[in-house]
Amino acid sequence: MDDLFADALKALLTDQCTPAVVRAIEAGQPHAALWQALEASGFADALVPESAGGAGLALADVYPVLELCGTFAVPVPLGETLLARGLLAHAGVSVPSGSVVFGAGQLAPDARLHCAQVRCGKQADWVLVSCGGVCRLLPVAAAQMQVAGFCLDAQLSWPQAAWDQAQQVPGAHDLVTLQAALYSAQLAGGLMAVFSRTLQYANDRQQFGKPIGKFQAIQHQLSVMSEHAFAARMAAQLGLCAEGQVPDRLRVAMAKARTSEAALEVAGLSHAIHGAIGFTREFDLQLYTRRLHAWRQAAGSESYWHDVMGQALLDSPEPLSLDLIRTLTDVVV
Repeated sequence: MDDLFADALKALLTDQCTPAVVRAIEAGQPHAALWQALEASGFADALVPESAGGAGLALADVYPVLELCGTFAVPVPLGETLLARGLLAHAGVSVPSGSVVFGAGQLAPDARLHCAQVRCGKQADWVLVSCGGVCRLLPVAAAQMQVAGFCLDAQLSWPQAAWDQAQQVPGAHDLVTLQAALYSAQLAGGLMAVFSRTLQYANDRQQFGKPIGKFQAIQHQLSVMSEHAFAARMAAQLGLCAEGQVPDRLRVAMAKARTSEAALEVAGLSHAIHGAIGFTREFDLQLYTRRLHAWRQAAGSESYWHDVMGQALLDSPEPLSLDLIRTLTDVVV
């Protein structure tokens, strides 16, 4: 199933999501063509039950899809929509057409609901907002939008009346953990993309009559990048290793902490190996390393999730940290 899904999406993204397309969408050009191609492919409904027109997959089955969103620096919210539609469908809420992203809301004294940092908010049709333990679905078209840190993100706000009238999603939902699982997978894909591109550059770039990848200092940097990228990928896979639709919070904590930690190291080493060219707008590397930094901070950086794991260890009845590690990493197939 992994290969079937991954191969189909990889072929679509290779054709439809080139670096030129990513640049154009980041510059403000319409993203409808890319989104329509992804929507028509059915990947966004992978977690929706078959009875509702989806594929009825479990969370672990869609890991390859989420990783490829990072590998290709997909500039539309495919991963967010996939997870959000699955959550809505299993909660008994009608899944809306269009893309859905996540937001953390706060009701302010100005009688408005504010979401300070909505990832990929500029490209979305709906926002699944969590505020005060309640989740509701709000339309982006009705929001006041301001710029945010990353070029595709947005600060959104609605009148409190819009929040009060919005459709509520039944049940308790931990959107932060779900987002962290998503960004762990996307980070894993982005890390592998940066590593492979840097390795290719080191083999192609000539200095003193031979590829710079032949120099021991560069080989050492590449080996460190490789260790981080592959360890992060394994952690991200464990983070989504869950039956059904709800990820295990501690596994996600491990995944997000490891992938976020790797993002800093891999981004820094890749730019060091590329030299000054890696920072230029014209070079593709920055499309990926900017995302590594953005996704590292999204849904909690490594320090936040390290605290979660540390508290779990203190609260655990198992006296040794090794026992907790075994619990998190031993997966029954």
